[in-house]
Amino acid sequence: MRGRATLITVSPAARTVAGMIAAVLTSLLAVSAGPAITNPYWPMKPGTRWVYRETDAQGSRQRIVVTVTHRTKLVASGVTARVVHDRATEDGQVVEDTFDWYAQDAKGNVWYLGEDTTEYENGKPVSKAGSWEAGVDGARAGIIMLAHPRVGRRYREEHYPGHAMDGAKVLSRSEQVQVPAGHFRGVLLTKNFNPLEPDVLEYKWYAPGVGPVLEIGVSGSTDRAALVRFRRGRG
Repeated sequence: MRGRATLITVSPAARTVAGMIAAVLTSLLAVSAGPAITNPYWPMKPGTRWVYRETDAQGSRQRIVVTVTHRTKLVASGVTARVVHDRATEDGQVVEDTFDWYAQDAKGNVWYLGEDTTEYENGKPVSKAGSWEAGVDGARAGIIMLAHPRVGRRYREEHYPGHAMDGAKVLSRSEQVQVPAGHFRGVLLTKNFNPLEPDVLEYKWYAPGVGPVLEIGVSGSTDRAALVRFRRGRG
């Protein structure tokens, strides 16, 4: 029910040896089924919408629209997550459509619990590669944003061995960034990496009260995604 706080519990089916890690995580999470995720570096109030322009080395341009929905999902690990819709289009055609699942614990850490993603070619779905869910096939939740991102802290954003292992390190909390959506100060900067792709390195900037505003590939790709428009949700 929207607007009513609930304490996450682990279903009986999840109480297996493989589910013990999920049980520990669940004991830490007190997530509301209605209110927004409130971490200042990535607030996810329902109705919040980010629009990004992403370009690559060849000059191809994609429009990425990320929207926090009013929906929730009970993932396999037993945690109720907020559903966030992420759609990428190029020349008006959908190239990727994704539903991400996030939850915030009592300390303010934002956990990433998986995604259901579909890639498209010529308007037709061609792949579900990249999809994963905490509690399925050994996948576990990762932290997508720390409650207190101190400089030097490292954390795992995804934990699906052999498939999704993104990690990050906090580099600064005092940056400033200029993107089409505006000029931001006091911005958090992270270095993002993936042991499955050791040559790939990205930098990401998060503005307080807004969330991700800029992402630049510095190794393995030169893709650049910048925030064009931002709208706060009303819940």
